[in-house]
Amino acid sequence: MIKHVINKYFKLRHMMRRDMGGSKNSYNDVFKLIKEHHNWFKRSLPLIASENVPSPAVREAIMSDFGNRYAEGWPGERVYAGCVYIDQVELICMSLAKRLFEAEFADVRPVSGVCANLAIYAAFAEPSDIMLTLSIPSGGHISHGRKENAGTAGFVRGLSIETFVFDKEEMNIDVDASKKKIEQLIKGGKKPKMAMFGGSLFLFPHPVKELADYLKNHGVFICYDAAHVAGLIAGKKFQDPLREGAEVMTMSTHKTLFGPQGGIILSSEKHAEMIKKSTFPGNTSNHHLHHVAGKAIAFAEMLEFGTEYAEQVIKNAKMFAQSLYNAGLNVLAEKNGFTKSHQIVVDVSEYGDGGTVEESLEKAGIICNRQLLPGDIKAGRHYMHPGGIRFGTSEITRLGMKESDMKELAVFIKRVIIGKEEPSKVSDDVADYREAFQKIHYAFDNDVEAYDYIQIIKS
Repeated sequence: MIKHVINKYFKLRHMMRRDMGGSKNSYNDVFKLIKEHHNWFKRSLPLIASENVPSPAVREAIMSDFGNRYAEGWPGERVYAGCVYIDQVELICMSLAKRLFEAEFADVRPVSGVCANLAIYAAFAEPSDIMLTLSIPSGGHISHGRKENAGTAGFVRGLSIETFVFDKEEMNIDVDASKKKIEQLIKGGKKPKMAMFGGSLFLFPHPVKELADYLKNHGVFICYDAAHVAGLIAGKKFQDPLREGAEVMTMSTHKTLFGPQGGIILSSEKHAEMIKKSTFPGNTSNHHLHHVAGKAIAFAEMLEFGTEYAEQVIKNAKMFAQSLYNAGLNVLAEKNGFTKSHQIVVDVSEYGDGGTVEESLEKAGIICNRQLLPGDIKAGRHYMHPGGIRFGTSEITRLGMKESDMKELAVFIKRVIIGKEEPSKVSDDVADYREAFQKIHYAFDNDVEAYDYIQIIKS
């Protein structure tokens, strides 16, 4: 650990000295590091649940001149000229999004899932209003968080946050206990204005259907943050929030959806004008038009391949979880089959902490992230050194891996966490295994390999 930190320090100091030697050194260093990153990911297992790899077609779209242009406003109502083709692409993008999620209205302009959430807070709540959501250790995202945690909802919009009751055994919202808590809040003069389902740690469908009528009878506006599970929803393999009672659905476009990084808001037509104003001019100026084009390509791919992809993602996650459990690791939610999404969560506190284990796995070419678990805060743990590790199968599925591969991946992880093998030795074996998985699957075109570096400038 100390040696690793020292090496990082000397590498950074060397780069700082090179920077002092002239801008061309830094210029060259940036391209060198980008290429090294691409080569590293060719050899590694990308298991971060919030990431995916776009197709060559999406990569081409986001390299286009669209990324240099401005188009504030709605198609046909722009503040800038020069949007003749941009408007047409954005209209196609909206149409594809509405088809994909069976929604009446789609705003594809948010530049991230967090920005999509902030637009919803601005449209449907006022500062000091109360929002129900999950606590962060129970899976809530930082964009749903309290002011004291610098969460977007509290810190930026000024919302007061109350949490659903979470059942650690079920790894889901406790419906009956949450109803009782809401009744107590109302009696105490703290009636919630909004409820936010969805989150960052997201193993099972949330009980939207079970709570929707109850919440609406109390005048609570229901939103569903589908950032992590949007591709599974699009593939009809998780749940259907807009039919289950959610009035608005926000999402990222780059997790189980395989687009460029960005966001979307979906709703019924009756909420369209409020969302449009809240997105622009409320929260967004120019909205990264090259990414709108990339989103359109990804939505077309998802309409064609999404059902098959989502099904394989979940099959892989279930097999991966079972294989890790069979290897001796403490995979959460065993009683419910571990997962119904792309995510697997492992309590690694027996072997140290999530931060230390994450670093060891990274050295072995296994890229994942540490994860706060329910009970971590009370146990004195924090987000840098929590009790858990989170894995995701969205990207490795895009690379063509199937259930049999999940068993092999579990062996690599066991060798690092339980066997305490030298990570560099495991890394060599991981790189050998990855050689067979370099192409993008579930796409119209895959001539360019997943992590090929596309060079424009001739050296």
